Amino acid sequence: TGVAMMKFKSPPVNSLSLEFLTEFSISLEKLENNRACRGVIITSSVPKVFSSGLDITEMCGKSMEHYAEFWRAVQEMWLRLYGSNMVTVAAVNGSSPAGGCLIALSCDYRIMAENPKFSIGLNEAQLGIVAPFWFKDTFVNVVGHRTAERSLQLGSLLPAPEAHRLGLVDELVPEEKLMEKAAAVMAQWLALPDHARQLTKTMMRKAVLDRLVAHREEDIKNFITFISKESIQKSLRMYMEMLKKRK
Repeated sequence: TGVAMMKFKSPPVNSLSLEFLTEFSISLEKLENNRACRGVIITSSVPKVFSSGLDITEMCGKSMEHYAEFWRAVQEMWLRLYGSNMVTVAAVNGSSPAGGCLIALSCDYRIMAENPKFSIGLNEAQLGIVAPFWFKDTFVNVVGHRTAERSLQLGSLLPAPEAHRLGLVDELVPEEKLMEKAAAVMAQWLALPDHARQLTKTMMRKAVLDRLVAHREEDIKNFITFISKESIQKSLRMYMEMLKKRK
């Protein structure tokens, strides 16, 4: 059919570890290089979670070199997905905070399971972290400046109905109909000539992509400086402790 299905399977919560991000980027590159593949549906095979976002263990108590390697992998994943020539549909079948939300935001279309227990948002502020400029740009381009500004400052995680109301997701459907709907949306997008759609997508997204490419090394340095601060390390350790207690 020319459509690939990519399922996240890294239990318990599909955290975006260095290994996961590398695998994801390689998989996207393979699909991109496959002439027969025109679109990809991205979803999760882990119940109740799409992706919990960046793996905190990659950002806590590691070397400067490790932080640089990890952040470069995060950038690479976004550059590939946001700039992809393929039609990208996110079938969000569980909660999707932070980096998980970024993956969904980077797709052309977002369908979320109609479950008020599932939430989505860039909630970095809750962990004492600041979402980088390119996360912010991607978010603003989807929901508009005011909604993005408020949500980013509050680190809001929005329940599915609220996310739909604010335009963070394009559609809500019952969980059992999610994949069927994703396939229908994909067919609608693929009915257009590829070149016209691809050139339009490039035109819409180029400025945001170019901005990160131009400031990539600076962005890595900023991340390393920020994440190595003792105050940030302390808040990450506290967050990890809290997660352990929840388990």
